[in-house]
Amino acid sequence: MKTCLIVIDVQESFRQRPYFTANDLPAYLAAQNAMIEGCVAQGVPVVRIFHSEGPADASNAFAVESGHVRALDGLAAFDAAATFTKSRHSALVGTGLDVWLTRHGIQRLIVSGIRTEQCCETTTRHASDLGWEVDFVADATLTWDMVQPDGRTLPAPDIKARTATVLAGRFATLRTVDEALAAAAAAG
Repeated sequence: MKTCLIVIDVQESFRQRPYFTANDLPAYLAAQNAMIEGCVAQGVPVVRIFHSEGPADASNAFAVESGHVRALDGLAAFDAAATFTKSRHSALVGTGLDVWLTRHGIQRLIVSGIRTEQCCETTTRHASDLGWEVDFVADATLTWDMVQPDGRTLPAPDIKARTATVLAGRFATLRTVDEALAAAAAAG
């Protein structure tokens, strides 16, 4: 089963957001970089996804004109098998990623990137519904605390746990970095 690593929205734009903290960044980058380096070593294609939307203005961190729609500092350098730019939560909406995956015979996706509960979860659900097998590597995803409607803080670890819970066995197989790399190696 041919596998592909999807690296979603790992871009400098997030450093410009008021919720950004570097608290979980070192652990995330270690896991994300291990995923990338392991896939590259195995010959597993790595696809890069950027997010760009909103006004085409330098003051918008998610506009190309800002200069922030580029790889996050600290991300391992890699030659992407393909790069797509999205403007929706799912990397499969309007990007051509689905066509690229089909043309390249990809049957399993490894999902990683930023934000766990938004673009990573949405892409996972969408890919599963379209028929791809999906490995979700929560350690290779990053998110931040959020404020709930009642004003209480929902901590990032709880968000990641919730995402893993709702995806497990329904939309994805939950894997560690090592497990995802082993599954990709076994698939050939």
